[in-house]
Amino acid sequence: MNNNLIIVFVRSPELGKVKTRLARSIGDQSALNIYKILLKHTAAVLRDLSFDKVVYFSEKIDNNDFWENSLFEKKLQKGADLGERMHHAFDNAFNKGYKKVLIIGSDLFDLTSSLITSAFEALETYDISIGPSLDGGYYLLGMKKLYPEVFKNKKWGTDSVLENTLQDLKKQKIKLLKALNDIDTLEDLRQQPKLLYNILDYDASH
Repeated sequence: MNNNLIIVFVRSPELGKVKTRLARSIGDQSALNIYKILLKHTAAVLRDLSFDKVVYFSEKIDNNDFWENSLFEKKLQKGADLGERMHHAFDNAFNKGYKKVLIIGSDLFDLTSSLITSAFEALETYDISIGPSLDGGYYLLGMKKLYPEVFKNKKWGTDSVLENTLQDLKKQKIKLLKALNDIDTLEDLRQQPKLLYNILDYDASH
């Protein structure tokens, strides 16, 4: 077992159930195609990293997908809301003996392997590493121990999440990584011309 673990939270890629805000602008099928591209991108970024990796699925585990079974452990998310589900995943990781744990989503087209490595390296000297999202949330959270308050009393999916999280952790040393943008809306998509080209290619080939 590696001392470092990357947790990835994903939704099952089903029509009408992913990227719902984006789907209101571009339709369910195109939104699903974009989500599949983001999943593939995330898997490709993580594939060659030496850290242990676990993918937590929202509804059901798929053993024949983008996440190679030989590289990614697979689990189901547990909890009533996002906070409870993340709390459970971190708690499980620390109980298994991991020393540094990161959680990421699968909505970040700007995700790179160097960003993941930097987040782990930051935990050598900081208590927490956080990747802020431009929408007021965060795309990455790294810890060396569990801080349960981080996962409670949050309005998940709103622009107050990061601010409230930083308030919870004001006594800790925090490393803020580069602020990046998740792909949740049409405006987010327009900021990623490379992703737009990819979706056009995807649509043409399917």
